[in-house]
Amino acid sequence: MRTTAAQLDATFSALADPTRRAILAKLSRGERSVTELAKPFDMSLPAISKHLKVLERARLIERGRDAQFRPCRLNPKPLREAADWVEQYTKAWDERLDRLDDYLRELQADTTK
Repeated sequence: MRTTAAQLDATFSALADPTRRAILAKLSRGERSVTELAKPFDMSLPAISKHLKVLERARLIERGRDAQFRPCRLNPKPLREAADWVEQYTKAWDERLDRLDDYLRELQADTTK
C-alpha cells in the first residue's frame, strides 16, 4: 500500500489531465465500459487505455472483469483523501482572511473617528 504522500502525488498527477478528469466525471454517474468512456474523445482506444491505466495506478478507478467486458468504476477514496488534504489549507486561508477582515474593520473604524 502507498503512503499518504505517494497516494496524494498519484492522485494530483492523474487529475492534472483534462481527459482523465472527464473520464472520472463520467464514472461518477456509474460504471462504464472502455468503449463508452472513449466515445466523446477524439483519440484511439489504446490512448484511452493509457489514461485508464494512470487512473488505475492512482487507485481512482477499479476495473472489473465479466468475461470480455472490463467495466470501470470510480473509487472515491483517493478523491476524499485529496479533498481532506486541501481542506486543511482552506481552514488556514479562511483564518487568515478573517484576521484580514478584522484588521480592515479596525482601520475603517480608525478613519471614521
